[in-house]
Amino acid sequence: MRVLLIYPQFPPSFWSFENTLKLINLKAQLPPLGMLTVAALLPQTWEFKLVDRNVREVTASEWDWAELVILSAMIVQKEDFARQIQRAKQRGKLVAVGGPYATALPAEAQAAGADFLVLDEGEITLPMLVNALARGETQGIFRANGEKPAVTETPVPRFDLLQMSAYAEMSVQFSRGCPFQCEFCDIIVLYGRKPRTKTPAQLLAELQCLYDLGWRKSIFVVDDNFIGNKRNVKLFLQALKPWLEERNYPFSFGTEASVNLAEDQELMDLMVSCNFGTVFLGIETPDADSLERTRKFQNNRDPLRESVLTIARSGLRIMAGFIIGFDGEKAGAGQRIVEFVEDTAIPTAMLSMLQALPDTALWHRLQKEGRLLNGKGDIHQATLMNFVPTRPLGEVTREFVDAFWNLYEPQAMLKRTYQHYLILGKARRQRYQKRSKSQEKAPINWVYVRALLILCWRQGVKRSTRWQFWLYLAHILWQYPQVVSSYLSVCAQAEHFLEYRQIVRRHIEMQLEEVLAPNENNPIPVPVTSG
Repeated sequence: MRVLLIYPQFPPSFWSFENTLKLINLKAQLPPLGMLTVAALLPQTWEFKLVDRNVREVTASEWDWAELVILSAMIVQKEDFARQIQRAKQRGKLVAVGGPYATALPAEAQAAGADFLVLDEGEITLPMLVNALARGETQGIFRANGEKPAVTETPVPRFDLLQMSAYAEMSVQFSRGCPFQCEFCDIIVLYGRKPRTKTPAQLLAELQCLYDLGWRKSIFVVDDNFIGNKRNVKLFLQALKPWLEERNYPFSFGTEASVNLAEDQELMDLMVSCNFGTVFLGIETPDADSLERTRKFQNNRDPLRESVLTIARSGLRIMAGFIIGFDGEKAGAGQRIVEFVEDTAIPTAMLSMLQALPDTALWHRLQKEGRLLNGKGDIHQATLMNFVPTRPLGEVTREFVDAFWNLYEPQAMLKRTYQHYLILGKARRQRYQKRSKSQEKAPINWVYVRALLILCWRQGVKRSTRWQFWLYLAHILWQYPQVVSSYLSVCAQAEHFLEYRQIVRRHIEMQLEEVLAPNENNPIPVPVTSG
């Protein structure tokens, strides 16, 4: 069987980093790990080709070669997902689809023209597809019916299928599932509330594969909550540390974690000793009442500000997610988020309006209350909310646009980055002094030199940040030279956000105008809610 794996395009988003990636001649931030895992789970006697449409187009010869086309997508990729299904069907190909989007909204995937819906987790449903094809079937829907597979038998993803030079980072997965019960989160719907982890030996085998393929840069551990099972993650980190030492620390790591990471100093120290440099935190809002309403109880255990600073002081750079539009939210939520981000000096803050994701507790509650606006929004920052909020939509939206704009005002972002790296520099100084003796010096990368020159021209000469840029850079170089390259890489993210904040404002304001136009005084009625 000749299988063509196609990963659909993402629209411009917070995570796409187009302008930042252009500086260093890269095409995408992360590879499609799910597709690589699918290829590893299918019979290895089959032939595989992978096309990530965020990197390049599918060629005519690849279409002709394929006997079976497989696609996976997230909701944000829905438009190109449907487009590629239609192209495959026009060429008479069998099409199988899976992933978060098809699993959450199977009727949409079927309506797009897919022959096979391979839903839920592939360890269970991909063998069903293989058996159906062996029987000569040409359509089917395969579900796990609530069963969650152990991931201890999941094979090493087929990293060899990638054009690795196109990516900023590689990715691996250690666990699936999260122990918490946030009302808006679809991870516990897709993967359950009992975190299932791979063994240390499994993940080390994946890292060894990447090492053998020549990868020597950052790796993102894509777990939605890396620390969901603290016992097992510590066992993994304890095994990872000597592996890294033997190979002179070939990788740095980033991941996502819950804010209660701040409660476990041993775990933070282990992560830092294993070259984890970045952690994304789901902070959501500094408003304790909103956190309580949305059942994000773990963020109310300790003062949020102190938790964030504790994690940073341990040596982990923080990225964070924030949401506006929770039920019962008081006016000024957007400004409170901006003030919290500035107070804690978080360089990169992802701000979104709340969206009701399919099949979540929030989705079902809003559906019961008659507040879902079906078909509205594609679940990313440049779309309006897909439900009726408890305060005026115009008020929520304008707060969101203003907050997003202010967060990525060039001088404000540069100041936060500088302040954050003063904290990180102090925390990382001792670690780098110990390690620098054993690490080899990397050769000069002229692509990065060119990127640095462009960055210095734009932020240090052309823009209003010119004096601030050179002052901050000189101080970081003098005080904490070991973090300069990381500091500059975060400064470079501004090249993406300067344009993206304009996209967000333009798209949101256009949509809001369309919504408010029919009835300016009372655009959307707000029903009485239960709580």
